[in-house]
This record gives sequence, C-alpha cells and structure tokens, in this order.
Amino acid sequence: MATLVRRLGLWSSIGLVIGITIGGGIFRTPASIAARVPDPLLMMGVWVLGGIIVLCGALAFGELSAAMPETGGMYVYLREGWGRPSAFLYGWAQLVLIRASALGGISSVFGEYFLRTFGIDPLLHPAWADYLAAGAIIFAAVTNIVGVRLGALFAGISTITKFGALAFLVLASFALGGGAGASMTNLAPTGAAVDAGLFGLALISVMWAYDGFADLTFASGEVTDPQRNLPRAIVFGTIAIITIYLLSNAAYLYVIPIGQLQNSKLIAADTLGAIFGQVGVSFIAVVVMISTFGSLMGSMLASPRIFFAMADDKLFFRPIAAVHPTWNTPYVAIALAAVLGVGMVMTQTFEQLTDTFVLAMWPFYALSVGALYRLRRSHPHLQRPYKVIGYPVVPAIFIAAACYLVVNALITDPKWTSITFAIVLAGLPVYYLWFRGATTNAAR
Repeated sequence: MATLVRRLGLWSSIGLVIGITIGGGIFRTPASIAARVPDPLLMMGVWVLGGIIVLCGALAFGELSAAMPETGGMYVYLREGWGRPSAFLYGWAQLVLIRASALGGISSVFGEYFLRTFGIDPLLHPAWADYLAAGAIIFAAVTNIVGVRLGALFAGISTITKFGALAFLVLASFALGGGAGASMTNLAPTGAAVDAGLFGLALISVMWAYDGFADLTFASGEVTDPQRNLPRAIVFGTIAIITIYLLSNAAYLYVIPIGQLQNSKLIAADTLGAIFGQVGVSFIAVVVMISTFGSLMGSMLASPRIFFAMADDKLFFRPIAAVHPTWNTPYVAIALAAVLGVGMVMTQTFEQLTDTFVLAMWPFYALSVGALYRLRRSHPHLQRPYKVIGYPVVPAIFIAAACYLVVNALITDPKWTSITFAIVLAGLPVYYLWFRGATTNAAR
C-alpha cells in the first residue's frame, strides 16, 4: 500500500502552525473580549492567561509528537494512551462535528471579508458569502490533493502576509498613532468592575483565537526528522503567535480606547483606518481575507490526515486510507473533509460553527494531554527525544483549563452543550457495532 512521504521541513512546519492558528480570531474577537473585560490591563491579562495555557499545551504536545510521530496526531495519542474506543470517538467527533465546523467557520470569515474587500456588505448578501466559503473549501481541497508542498506553499505565503501585516499594524500604531490621538493612557487600568463569569467567557473567545497550535500533529507522517522538528515547530510557532497577539492587542488599545474598542467588530480595520484612513481599512480587509484563506489551506492539509490514519488503522472504512498514486496525498480523506465542510457552511452560522467546534474539541485536548501521564507509566521505555518542561505541573495546567472551558459551557448553555456531547457519544455504539473487532496495523 502507498504511504505518505515526509516532505515538510522545520520552517514549513512552523509556517503551518502559525498559518493554521492565525485566522480571523485576532481580527474579530477583541471587541467581544473588551465588552466582557472593560479594563485594559485585565483585557491584556486574558490574552496572557490564554497564551500561558496554550504554551503549556504546546509543550505537552511536543513530547507526544516526538514520541509518536505518526499521521493522525491526537488520534494516535488517544489510541495509545486510552485505547481504541476513545480514539474512535475522537475520529467520529472529527468526522461529524469538529473538522467540518472548523473548516466551515474559517471559510465563512473568508467569504465575508472577500465581499467587504469589494465594498459589499455580507449581511445584505449572506448567500453570496456562503457560496464563496464553499468555493474556498473546494479550492483548498483540490490544491492539497495535487500536492502537500503546494498546499504548504499557499499556507506559507499567507503566513508571511498576515504575520507581516500584524507586525506592520503594531509598528504603525506605536510609531504613527500619536497623530491619530493614540495615547499610553489608554493602556492604564480603569478600575472597572469585571464579573468572574464574563472573564471566563472572554477566555473562551481568546482560546478560539489561539486554537490550531496542535494541528501540525495531524500531518506528523509527512514531517522530515519528526522527532526534532515536530516539538520545535509546535513550541516555536506557538511562542510566535502569543507574541504577535499580545503586541496586536496592545496596539489596538493604544490607538482605540477600550470604551470604543468594545463596539469595534473590525478593530484592525478601525485601528489602521484611524491612522491611514480608507486606505488602511481596505488594506486590512485584504489581509484578513488572505489570513483566513491561508488558515483554511493549512487546516485542509492537516485535518484529513485524521481520517486517513483511522482507515489505515482499520477503525474507518478502508477506501478512506487511499493514497493517490501520482501525488502521494490522501485524496479520498481530503475530499471527504471538503464535502463535510461545505455541508456545514451552507447550513450553519459562523457562531454556531465556532461554538460547536469548541464544545466538541476541548474534551479531547484534555484527554490527549492526559495520555502523557498514562504513557509515562505504561510505556516507560518509549523513545522520548523531547520531554515536556515542568512535568507534571505544565500538562496539568492545560488539562485544568480545558476542563474549565467544558464546565463553563455546561453551565452557561446546557441545552446546546448536551446536544453536542450526545452527538459525540453516539459514536460509541457505532464503534461497538462495526469496528470493535478490527485488528490494528499500528505497532505497539
């Protein structure tokens, strides 16, 4: 049977981590976060706290990826740490909810900003935005089927573009913002009361913006020298993301007082608009469009590898594991992810897509990192070229944060949270009816 080829080097891998993670979150969430945490210092504190949590996760995933550099990432860690039922349940959730909602959410932002680039209000033409989003998913799928390098090239170009644009926004804000009324006093504490529950909701928004740091592990089977490059790419990429996010929020607050920021859904456009006028608004609209498209390309490259790994492990229908004879890519898995993503984007709103993603994904983040503890005991001789710094405290911080997000969702929205979990748990009878007796090819 054909196998995937290792062709992603360190810099391509770092580019994927950054490219997948920096989507529309940093351009979209600051307003809602400021509304919930109306104090500049505390607002920055939410982003710092989110960064610490994500860095703890990145350090933990660094060990897991180096010890088990196989295509499928979290699926493999769950299988080895908790057994095949939990791994199948994760794959099932990816199939029916997680990846489809992620691709749909990313492409929705792309469609909206594509229209805004041409001066069209997406609220007046929501169907146009949906069709553009569906088209973007299809284009990303075809590109990644033709070749992993081509998909990585698109993601890499967009990574340079959006990271550079955010760096430009930061430099322009602090260098030229004074002429637009910017002031360091905007960053001073206001003493405004902050509700603990609203702080928690703001943290959830921050974690959505940071999500994607571990997606490179899905394509572990295509990373060169994986035991060195995977942990380095995940950790260095995450540090770069945290840095640019903190600087960007500081720039936003420097130019736009927090009272105005609360009502600025397009804060990046408003920030550059205050400095450069309409030219700045148009520039950032194009950047956001490129940003979300690059994130879509990176997600389409990485996520179908989950279905590929499941099928190759006899926990999914065998044809899904097919590798194209010419392009050496899992073309059936990519096509399946595209079909599901198009279906979601044509039937769900952006808010529904992102809420579904967070609710379905974070329990598996906690279980994956929790597998570290089990694997340290059950597989003490497993080769670990990198071990997580600060073990066992660092992984525990990440697990506690993931549990908090899930519990908070159960408290604030019990109905939709229960529905989401019911759909995920429906995978258990599927496993026991069709796949329980399958034997794995994976080396133990």
